[in-house]
Amino acid sequence: MQATIDQLQQMKLTGILEAWREQQTLPTYHDLSFDERLALMVEREYIRRQNQRLQRRLKHARLPVQATLDAVDFDIPRGLQKIQFLEFAQGHWLQENLSLVLMGPTGVGKSFLAAVLANHLCKQGHTVRYVKTADLVLELKLAKGDGSYPKLRKQLAAYDLLVLDEWLRDPLSVYEAREVLDILDERFRKASCLFATQMPLEQWHPQIQDPTLADAILDRIVHDAMKVTLRGESMRKLTSKLTPQMENDNHALSTKQQQNKMDAKPKNESSAKSKAKEQQEKTDD
Repeated sequence: MQATIDQLQQMKLTGILEAWREQQTLPTYHDLSFDERLALMVEREYIRRQNQRLQRRLKHARLPVQATLDAVDFDIPRGLQKIQFLEFAQGHWLQENLSLVLMGPTGVGKSFLAAVLANHLCKQGHTVRYVKTADLVLELKLAKGDGSYPKLRKQLAAYDLLVLDEWLRDPLSVYEAREVLDILDERFRKASCLFATQMPLEQWHPQIQDPTLADAILDRIVHDAMKVTLRGESMRKLTSKLTPQMENDNHALSTKQQQNKMDAKPKNESSAKSKAKEQQEKTDD
């Protein structure tokens, strides 16, 4: 039997081996038929491998947070429709090679929502890569320097979903626009992108320094992209541990401290002047 155990270890069938050892130890399994016990061992190995693949996908995704659908607060008014977001989470748009644009002001939750969708799609078996646009441009530049550029381009083209966060937060130079255009062109109607941005759609074009490249980039995005415009208060503000009452108390305390300093200043100056006058009188005497 040791030879069989060694073979299972060499083939990395650790799920089957763990299930077999469990069956040998626990009397619960002893009245099962061979086929039933074999099915349980195979199921253990299958689940183990699926979990391993999921962990690899999540690792490669490089998500900023590991958040799930139940972490999304749909009650906060910010223009987020629950049924629409849950439909996005089903991933049908990936099968049609469509893209998604999340627009809205700072703090409204664009990056968080993008990470939630990416996490859920990873669990469905899709490959995902999350990256900030500025970091992507830098990564491409460094890859050209160390010779890994072709490999990186191939990897970026292969992901089922490429999440570009902080899209056009910083203006794209001519060189940067060419690099981004090449990436988008390779994925056009072959794989999906998710853009999270503070910039309204009408401000995208001026953020790209070359008008011709700007036309080409936008042409590969806007026609096949679903668009969601978020609004409302910053989620950082709404979830802050400081309540409005605490903020008011802190403001009042700060104002009082400033007033005390101002009241003390004339008194101190008067005291200093009195001491100087007494010292002068002693000198005169």
